[in-house]
Amino acid sequence: MESLAGRFATVTGGTRGIGRAIAERLLREGVAVAFCGRSGAAVSRAVEELEPLGRVFGMAADVTHPTAVRNFFQAVENAFGALDILVNNAGAAHFRKVGEMTGEDWHRHIDLNLNGPFHCTREALPRMIRRGGGSIINISSLAAKNAFSGGAAYNAAKAGLNAFSEALMLDHRHDNIRVTTVMPGSVETGFSGNPEKRAGDTSWMIAPEDIAEIVALVLKMPTRTMVSTVEVRPSRPRK
Repeated sequence: MESLAGRFATVTGGTRGIGRAIAERLLREGVAVAFCGRSGAAVSRAVEELEPLGRVFGMAADVTHPTAVRNFFQAVENAFGALDILVNNAGAAHFRKVGEMTGEDWHRHIDLNLNGPFHCTREALPRMIRRGGGSIINISSLAAKNAFSGGAAYNAAKAGLNAFSEALMLDHRHDNIRVTTVMPGSVETGFSGNPEKRAGDTSWMIAPEDIAEIVALVLKMPTRTMVSTVEVRPSRPRK
């Protein structure tokens, strides 16, 4: 396994949940980590809490807006001067049946879960290519392949992210860009899922730290090897 020490990473949606766990895990590996979140207060709080672990930079940015993404990546470049790793993690869902869904509901899901990774990837690619390569990890979901009632917008957005990731890999593998899609099942976060599913004992669910460990392992693979897709499930889901 290769050392990650001295590399530079950007994690979207890094103030809580999976993104926060990934940022912390990479910092412990000696990676300089930049992250964004929608709330300036949450970003400031996370920076303060993460600073003891290593070199960290945070900024409020909405990944659904190309100008905000451009400004964020320029700020990261000013702070670090390099980019080796991008983790497209920012995402959310609010479940409604298609007949109850508004156009705004639909576009919000697509903008955050699919367009956001595109905007960030477009900013990251030229910076990575100038460095001689890099790694892009897209946090998708098993919902990309397992549709469920009420999840049409989220299912479609994550399925699109999977297809985007595969095409991205084919486009840029010879630029030494490694692309990995991580598809978790039920993770114990504040994600807006089925409240009944998350009521009571949730110890059976995947911990955000487990996803962070997978991300670190994928990044530490020898550069000759690319892990394309990782599916992650609770070992013993609730019956």
